[in-house]
Parts: sequence; structure tokens; C-alpha cells
Amino acid sequence: MHNFQVRAGEGLKLVEAAVVCCGRDINICIGGGDTFHIGAASLAVPRPSLKKTGEISASASVICVTSHKEDQIAREAALRLAAGFNARVSVSCGLHIDGATDDDIAKLYNNFLKVLDKIERELLSRK
Repeated sequence: MHNFQVRAGEGLKLVEAAVVCCGRDINICIGGGDTFHIGAASLAVPRPSLKKTGEISASASVICVTSHKEDQIAREAALRLAAGFNARVSVSCGLHIDGATDDDIAKLYNNFLKVLDKIERELLSRK
């Protein structure tokens, strides 16, 4: 088992991730904003593409804490990594800024995407 951390942004727009590789499986905890927490969790499992192209796709299940909105981004990360690495991937995610503006949310999401890119690059370098 090995682990690593990545981050993007600063201040209230900081997004961090802790990644634990358990054999072929990947477990990720993503937090950001002013209150790190678990707002949603997703588990994705790789499978052959339904288009029968020979490519790997993934299916995901999501659990979301009532009144939280991280379900879509937890699902997005889990599906992308499960298909990309042909591995089971669990992602818990909590991003929050009190009184966030639309601009705050956009910047936090952009940093989430940067973190996801960094996770992919790090996983590729460890293959």
C-alpha cells in the first residue's frame, strides 16, 4: 500500500487530496474551502464499455449527506479514475466556503479539476 497527497489553489480556494493505493484499488479523500468534511462518497467499478468498443468504462454509486452538493464531483472523480486506471475507486469529497459566491464555487471547482489532473499524473508515474 502506498499513498500521496496533492493540492491546488490557496486560501479558501485550496483543494487537497489524500490518495491511498490499495493494490490495484484507489481510495481518495478530497477536501477544500474553509470546512473540510465528507459531503458525499462515490464508489466506481470498471467495466467494458457498453458501446462494445473494447474500451474500459465505469459504473458508480454515490451517497450524499443531506443538503450537500458534492455528489456530482465525487462521482465525476471516481468514474474518471476507475475507467482510466481499470481499478475500483472510492472518493469522498467535502468542499465548502461559508457564503460562497458563484465565483468562489467556480474557482473551487477549477482547483478540484487541477487536483484530479495531478492525481492522474502521479498514478501514471507510479505504474
